[in-house]
Amino acid sequence: MAGGIDPIRRPRRFKAMSLTRLVPNVATIMGMCAGLTSIRFAMQDRWEAAVAAILIAGIIDGLDGRLARMLNASSRFGGELDSLSDFVCFGVAPAMMLYFWSLHEFGSIGWALSLLFAVCMMLRLARFNTQMLGEPELPTWAYRFFTGVPAPAAAALAMWPIVLTFQFGKGIFDSPYIVAPYGVIIAGLMVSRLPTFSFKKVKVPRAWVLPLMLAFGASVAFLVSSPWLTLSAIAAIYFATFPLSYRSYRRMGVEHQQEEDAADEVDDDGQPDDDPEEGLNRVHQN
Repeated sequence: MAGGIDPIRRPRRFKAMSLTRLVPNVATIMGMCAGLTSIRFAMQDRWEAAVAAILIAGIIDGLDGRLARMLNASSRFGGELDSLSDFVCFGVAPAMMLYFWSLHEFGSIGWALSLLFAVCMMLRLARFNTQMLGEPELPTWAYRFFTGVPAPAAAALAMWPIVLTFQFGKGIFDSPYIVAPYGVIIAGLMVSRLPTFSFKKVKVPRAWVLPLMLAFGASVAFLVSSPWLTLSAIAAIYFATFPLSYRSYRRMGVEHQQEEDAADEVDDDGQPDDDPEEGLNRVHQN
C-alpha cells in the first residue's frame, strides 16, 4: 500500500469442529482423571478403589483409539494427548501406588525404584512414538506383536502383588523384598525387545468363535463373583504367553527370511540359480 503501511492482518479463525470429533479426546481426558484419582485413593489407603481406577483407565485407553477411528476423528493432537495420558495413568500412578503400598519401607531406595518404573514407562512411550513416525514399513506379520510389554498391561502387571494380597492376605506379596525386584522386572520388560502378542491383531478361526465367546462370558462371571482371584489368574496367563509370543515371532521371522531368500534365488529372467545348493546353504546360515 501507499506510504509503506501494511494492511491489518486478521487473526486466523479456527475451523469449527463437530462435537462427535471431540468424543475420543474427552474419553482420553476421562481416563487420565481416573489414573490421577487412583493416586488419591492410594494416599487414603483405599487400595481396592485405586486398583479399580487404574483398570478403568486401561479400559478407556483401549476404547478411545477405536472411537477416533470409528468417528474419523484421528489427529496428531489426539495421539499426543493419548501418550501423555498413558504416562500419567500407567507410569506415574502405578509407581506412586507401589511406593505407598510397600516400597516406602525402603526409604530413598524404594523411591528410586518407583522412579525407575516411571522412567521406563516414559522411555517405552517415547520409543513407540518415534517408531510410529519414522519406522520403515514392516512385514504384515510383525504387526501382530508389540516390542516389550505395552503400557496398560505393564501397569496391570505392576499391581499384581497388590491384587494377590487382596486375595491371599498380607505377609508375603506386600513385602518390599518381593515388590522391589518384581517392579524392576516389569520395568525392564517394558523397555525390552521381547515380542509380545498384540491381541487386537489376532484373527480368530471361525471354529473358535463360539468357544472363545463362552470363555469370555465365563471370565466376566468370575470377575464379578471373585474379581481379585480372576485378575490374578489373568495376569498369570498373560505371563505364560511371553515364551509363546517369542517362539511365534522367531518362527514367523524365519519363515519370512526363507521366503525372501527363495525369491532372491530366482534370476531376473525367472529361472532358478545354477547352483541351488548355494541358496540352501544361505538359508541355513540365516
